[in-house]
Amino acid sequence: MNPSAPELRSGEVSANGVEFTLLEAGSGPLALCLHGFPDSAHTWRHLLPALAEAGFHAVAPFMRGFAPTEVPDDGCFSLGALIADANALHDALGADEEAVLIGGDWGAEAAYGAAAFAPERWRRLVTLAIPPLTMDDRLFTDFEQLRRFFYMFLFTQPLAEEVVSANDLEFIDRLWGEWSPGYDAAEDLAHAKDSIRDRAHLTAAIGYYRAALGAPAEACAKFADELSALAQVPPQPTLYLHGEDDGCIGVDLVRDAEASLSAGSRFRVVEGAGHFLHLELPELVNGQILGWVGAETPPGS
Repeated sequence: MNPSAPELRSGEVSANGVEFTLLEAGSGPLALCLHGFPDSAHTWRHLLPALAEAGFHAVAPFMRGFAPTEVPDDGCFSLGALIADANALHDALGADEEAVLIGGDWGAEAAYGAAAFAPERWRRLVTLAIPPLTMDDRLFTDFEQLRRFFYMFLFTQPLAEEVVSANDLEFIDRLWGEWSPGYDAAEDLAHAKDSIRDRAHLTAAIGYYRAALGAPAEACAKFADELSALAQVPPQPTLYLHGEDDGCIGVDLVRDAEASLSAGSRFRVVEGAGHFLHLELPELVNGQILGWVGAETPPGS
C-alpha cells in the first residue's frame, strides 16, 4: 500500500433501522464496499485508500450483525434486508447518482440486488467471487460444488454455533485456507473472528444462511420487493471478478457469467488468486476496479 495513501477512519451511521459501524476514507462520490462471510469491513483495507486517492468517498460498513455493527432487533438476515441496507446506506451517506457499488461474497449478492432494485442510485457495479443469482441453478445442481457448499447446509443446523466457535473459531481458519489456498490470512482472520466472536454476532452471521436456505424471520416479509429484485439483471455496467483458484465456487462453473450480466459488462478471471482475490492480489484487483468505476465507458467496449 502507498504509505502516503489516505488513512482509514472509523465512523457510525444509522440506516434501515440499524446502527452501522464503518471504515471510510476520502471524499467525493460514494463508493460503497460490502463484505461477506466470514469477513469484516477490514477486507477492503487495500481498496478503500485507493478509491479515496481516485476521488471517491470510500465506505465499508460492517454488515448487519457483524460486530461492531449491531445485531438488528428484527432478527432479519435475508438478502432482501441486505439489499435494503445498501440502498439505505446510499441515502444516509448523502450519495447521488454518481455512486458506485462494490461487493464480495454476500456483499456481491447484496450489490446485484441493490443495483437492480434502485438503479438510479448506482452508476457502476463491481462484484467479486459470486455470480448473479440467476446462475444458482447451475451451482446447486453440480455435485462437486455442492461438496464445497457443505458449510451452508451445516449452518442451517442448531449445532452450527458450537462447531464454528470451537477452538477459537478454527472452522473459520479452515474455510479461509480452502477458499484462498496459499494466502497468509492471519491479519484478516483476526478481524473476521472479532466480528463474530460474540455468540449473538455469530448467530447473526450464520443467520444469513438460515434465511437463504430455510424460513426467514417473519420480519423479513417487509423486504420482499427487494428480494425479488435478485431475479432481475442489474442494468449498470458490471465488472465481475473471480479468482482462478477460488475454493468456494469453482471458476469453471462461472466462466460464461458475462451472459448473465447487462450489456457492456465484463467477467474476468484473476489468475493466481482465490476467493479473497482483493486481498491476495490487491494491486492488480484495485487496478481493475479503479479502471472500471472511474471510466466513462466500460474498458474494452
